[in-house]
This record gives sequence, C-alpha cells and structure tokens, in this order.
Amino acid sequence: MKVAVIAPTYIPSRKANTLQVMKMTQAISTQGKNVTLIVPEDSYDRSGSDRSWDFLARIYGLEIRFPIVWLPITQGLRKYDYAWKAFRWAEDWGAELVYTRLPQAATLAAIRNMPTIYEVHDRPQGYLGPILMRMFLRGRGAKKLVTISRALARDLFEDYNLAPDSSFLEVYPDGVDLERYENLPAPVEARKSISIDFDSTGIASKFELSPEQFTVGYTGHLYTGRGISLILEIAKRLPEINFLIVGGEPPDVGKLQQEVIQNNLQNVIVTGFLPNAELPAYQAACDVLLMPYQSQVSASSGGDIGRYLSPMKLFEYLASGRAICSSDLPVLREILSPELAMILPADDVEAWVATIRLLFADPALRETLGSSARSAAKDYSWDTRARRMFNELHVV
Repeated sequence: MKVAVIAPTYIPSRKANTLQVMKMTQAISTQGKNVTLIVPEDSYDRSGSDRSWDFLARIYGLEIRFPIVWLPITQGLRKYDYAWKAFRWAEDWGAELVYTRLPQAATLAAIRNMPTIYEVHDRPQGYLGPILMRMFLRGRGAKKLVTISRALARDLFEDYNLAPDSSFLEVYPDGVDLERYENLPAPVEARKSISIDFDSTGIASKFELSPEQFTVGYTGHLYTGRGISLILEIAKRLPEINFLIVGGEPPDVGKLQQEVIQNNLQNVIVTGFLPNAELPAYQAACDVLLMPYQSQVSASSGGDIGRYLSPMKLFEYLASGRAICSSDLPVLREILSPELAMILPADDVEAWVATIRLLFADPALRETLGSSARSAAKDYSWDTRARRMFNELHVV
C-alpha cells in the first residue's frame, strides 16, 4: 500500500507535532507500507535549514529512512494551497491512502474519494474548523478519525453525532521508540557520561552531573502550564537534590536560566533543547522524572490542550523505567495509575516536596514504580500504534 503522510507544518522544527509526524511516518514504514512524507515549504523562507537525513535523524531520533517531499506554499493562504498541492502530489504518485493531521488536507482527500485517516489532537477550532470536520465526515474517502485521548473522542462523538459504537473513531495515545530505551544504564552510571555546555544567557557554563547526587528530571517544552515554576519552588526546598531541566525554545531557556541565577538555585541545571536522539541518556540519568502539568496547558500555538493531551514524554518516561511524579489530570489518568506513578495535586508544592523526599529515601519504591512503568510502556510503541491503526482499517 502506498501511504502519503501530509505533515501539518514545517520540518525541521522543534514543535512536538513534527516529532509525532516523523515518528509515525517511520512506524508506518515498518509495517511494510510504501510511505512518503509531504512537507510544506514556506516560499519566503530563505533560512536554508538543514534537510539532510543525518540531521533529521538526530533531531527526531530516527533509525529508518523514508522519502520526504517539500512543496512550496504561499503565506496567508491558511495552507489551503499546500493541502491542494499535497493531495495532487499524492494522487499523481498513486497513493492508496492519505494520513494527516492537517484539516484542509484531510477534508480535500476525503471529498475527492481518497481513502483518508485524519488524526486530531483537539476539538476543531474557530469558524472553519467545525465546517472542515463535517465536510471530512461526509467525504466518501473518510476511513478513520483518530484521537489521542478518550476525553477528546467523547467530545467529538457528541459534537458531530457519531454513532457511539462506531469503529470509525479510534483512540490511539502517543507512543515511544522502545528499542531506544533498551538496556539503559542505572542513574549513577548514566550521570557519569553526561557533560553539559551552554551559553544561552551569554554566560558560558559547563556542568557535569555528580554521579552520586540524587537527580530529579524534566524533559520537554517550557510553555505555560508545564509546571516549570513548580519545579523551581520544589528545588528551593530541596537543595540537597539536583534538578535537571531539558528542552525549550531559546527565549524560554534564557529566561529560565536567568531566573535560576537570580534565585541562586545551584541545584538546578537547564540544558535547553537537545535532539530527540539524545533524550534517553538524559532521562536515564534521573532517579525521578517529573510531569507537573497544570490544569491549563499551553501548546506551541498558545491554545489550551490540558483536557486532551497525550504527552510523548509520558511514554518516554514509562520506557525509561524511572519513578514518575505526575499531576493528577483526568486525561493522564487514562494511562497512569498509582501502580505506575506518584499522582499528585497539580498546584500543591508541599505534596510534591514530600513525595520526592519519600522517593529519595526509598530505593525499593523507586524500583517498583520504575519496573511497573517499563512493563506498561510495551503497549505504547509507535510501531504498535501504526500496526493497530492499519490493521483496524477497512479500505475497499
């Protein structure tokens, strides 16, 4: 089967949606599909961003090469021109199915009778979003609507009067490359291999993680609602513990580094963005991993995704086999249970401090949680996600 994957935004980029698209394209190719990724190219972009496979493989943590086609688009046309060009390219290529997160492309392909899987991570927004969704649902090519959480699926069932027992709408949480988390070293050994250099604030710095010092980590973006302020408050109360914060866009990283310096938090290390290929080593270097989401969580677009999110870091954390501390959000409870993580009130600093102290003092508890997490991760590989999606697909 020829599968055209139509990306929703520019690549390379540090946005989470591009990481998810790249991981899914790779996973679809492992299912024996002839896959090509189609990506928009801003016609005004003269940045000369690196598109070499070696660069993309490192940034996105990829092992299997697949073809990528960049199509020029025009700013201001809300990607309608890109959707049309991408569909026509897929049609000319002889695609037998389109898989996309771009509403314009999903709608166009479906109404043109191209078998289409449309993946959504939020309710359709604005004036045109619901219109495009209804057009997609009426299209003869619409074969599957995919969501990342049961909460979003329930709302879409109600919003669009879908049959409650329909297999057309399926829930597939995000995933992880399990093979990249095999045979991770213990935290002490992992910390011996990590040296961090950065000068994002204009102050050249170098950190080496103390192998014997208990380390609590966070990996991911620094957008509002990710709980970064909570981590700093916890760090103030636990000066004997190292806190490692990995990820973020340069302006956010610089601001956070300045805040760390101003508060004299010598136990907080902020690395900035790291390629996805390097993340397992940094997650392995932590004794505990934090997921302190707040009730409202900003996406890269600025919208609130707290009700529906399925963070990729969750599945990476599970696969790393480390003890996890997570905010108690209903959508995270779809995956997590007390057997897999310490689940805490999102805004209760003292509860987080007390729990980290407990984990610090109880290696057996950390090991129990980490072992259960690693076992649970086996159900959430990208390959498993792609296999389920295509095995449950009916294309005539």
